Amino acid sequence: MTTLFRRHPVAIAAALLASGLITLPAHAQSTTTAAAEAPELATVVIKTKRENRVSKGATNLPMEVKDTPQSISTIDKETLRDFGTTDSNDALRYGTGLNVEEWETNRTNYNARGFEVMLTQIDGLGMTNDWGLVVGQQDTYLYDKIELIRGANGLLTGVGNASGTINYVRKRPTNKDGGEALFSVGSYGLKRAALDYNKVLTQDGQWAGRLVVAQDDKDSYLRALSNQRTAISGIVEGQIGLDGVLTLGLTYQDAQQRSPMWGSLTLPYADGTLAEFDVSASTAQDWTRWDTRTHNAFVEYAHMLSPDWEAKVSYNHTEGSSATKLFYAYSFTGHLNDDNTGLIGWPYRSESKSSSDILDVNLTGRFNAFGRQHDAVFGLSRSRQENRTEAYAVDSFPVLPAFPYAGNVFAEPAWGAKSVTSEGDQNITRLYAASRLALTDKLKGIVGINAISLQRDGTSIYGGGVNLENETTQKASPYIGATYDITPDALAYASYSDIFQAQDQRMVNGAFLAPMKGINAEVGVKAEWLNRKLLTTFAVFTAEQKGLATQAGFDAVAQQYYFEPKDVKAKGFEIEATGHVGADTRLTIGFTTLNLKGPDGKDIYEWVPRRTLKLRADTRVAMLPQLRVGSGVRWQSDVSKNGGARQDAHVLVDAFAAYELSKAATLRLNVNNLLDKKYLKTVQYGAIYGAPRTAALTLEYQL
Repeated sequence: MTTLFRRHPVAIAAALLASGLITLPAHAQSTTTAAAEAPELATVVIKTKRENRVSKGATNLPMEVKDTPQSISTIDKETLRDFGTTDSNDALRYGTGLNVEEWETNRTNYNARGFEVMLTQIDGLGMTNDWGLVVGQQDTYLYDKIELIRGANGLLTGVGNASGTINYVRKRPTNKDGGEALFSVGSYGLKRAALDYNKVLTQDGQWAGRLVVAQDDKDSYLRALSNQRTAISGIVEGQIGLDGVLTLGLTYQDAQQRSPMWGSLTLPYADGTLAEFDVSASTAQDWTRWDTRTHNAFVEYAHMLSPDWEAKVSYNHTEGSSATKLFYAYSFTGHLNDDNTGLIGWPYRSESKSSSDILDVNLTGRFNAFGRQHDAVFGLSRSRQENRTEAYAVDSFPVLPAFPYAGNVFAEPAWGAKSVTSEGDQNITRLYAASRLALTDKLKGIVGINAISLQRDGTSIYGGGVNLENETTQKASPYIGATYDITPDALAYASYSDIFQAQDQRMVNGAFLAPMKGINAEVGVKAEWLNRKLLTTFAVFTAEQKGLATQAGFDAVAQQYYFEPKDVKAKGFEIEATGHVGADTRLTIGFTTLNLKGPDGKDIYEWVPRRTLKLRADTRVAMLPQLRVGSGVRWQSDVSKNGGARQDAHVLVDAFAAYELSKAATLRLNVNNLLDKKYLKTVQYGAIYGAPRTAALTLEYQL
């Protein structure tokens, strides 16, 4: 990556001019660099950094996607805008190889390459998701893009599995004043307003700030479900002296959901056939709710120690709270009676709080050895996560009428005393190092290692009779990769990593499962086409996870699922092409095929689709250049759950049309599920029908 800071003003100008990141007008090129004034050069430094942010991808090293020996996909800001994907689940459905298992209205599992994605990050920092669950959805308007890094993520966190990492990249200050305002209306009472504005705060450009606000209010195709969400992000960034950059940010999100589904639909009958209900079918009651709030504050300071080495300190603090009144409908037998009875209700009320702190200190730079220049990163991080949940006693578990029932068949119960049902903390200390070695002009080697110390104390997410007392696990995981430049536009790559993941799930006897351990390997070819406007990736991957928590049953007395450890192997390949195929046409297409085997050599995790195809494309209409049109297509093979629901292979089509009313105003129409396909979102834990055809109209105005 181009060096962004120099200790001396002359070196700053020389480096930036030589790199081509800045150019001078003709009358200025004759002026000597030494005559330039330091304040102006310092301003150039911070502006250049803002315009040339580089993700550290899968290795913690600043490398381009093409040069990284793993598969990386990006859902960019154009996709988020054009397809109107304001919710993170909707956006992630377009990700190559990623499956969104939305089996409740407020909790979701993601899986990739056969395994649940356990790690979600924001700007490269984050902690593992409890049980692989993600509560609520991010408002994507706060982010510039979403990166999907598939395969082992050990170099990012020290813990992880063979699925991958989801990394949300924040919108940060830029060098220009201005922004946009958006107003949307649509199906099921959708009303949305959003504002994104950037302001250069000082005349010399050294300080800038960016404010992003989104307000969302909508009902749903599901009976009585409604969502209100407010999301705010404010970030200030500036230069400290000649060598430092300081960034401060605050984010707040408040989401209120009425009549949420806790759990999902029971569709099987005893003979294995499935019930057919309207897509609006819901198990919720009118008094139920699920409210969540999240506050996040972060600070970053980057300092150039020398022309080639930069030190960076990042601190991230997050606090979350949740208040729920929920209603779960389930069957002891796992199926409905012939008259659609057989469901039992479970009312639940809770209040929970969580907090996490992440401190990361690293040193990134380049060094010379054996006549060549190499890249390296060394880092130390400390993360702590605490959680506490209190639930109210209840003694009424009603037998429910035939489904689908109304939202008032069971009144809100008289809640009893409140008690702690789960609490605990997790601490991870890790030391990591990685280096990209230029072995020859064409061959690059990447080596890295993570040494972690994991401490956990408390109970699991659903409590239980066995506590976890000061469990300490220490593990060192290596990462090895290599890239070889076949031509200036194509390279071959390979990577290997150990994987390790602590597990919160319990066995039938109440004991926690031991950590999962395994290996992950990937080989592939990446190539750029059409003057580097189109990037293609072909990857073959294999992974083995030993002792992986696998659902084994439901304990009706303890009211919780129990798990057993299993050794699971995955292998498959992925193909992706993304970029421009013409001056006005963009294309992204990704195909994944997968094979999953359990310890007996037979298929396992049958709810994970074995083949998926994701396609999105858009173009400007030649005969009417003010008009841009595009479509997104998602296909997956059939899925099922033993003793549960099934979903045949199906295709879903979304489309948009955007018309430029003027240089400042654009009107965009989005239509989702264009063919009005009836389908199930997931069959992993019960089932929920997907949304029918919906539409939204958005006015975008440049400020």
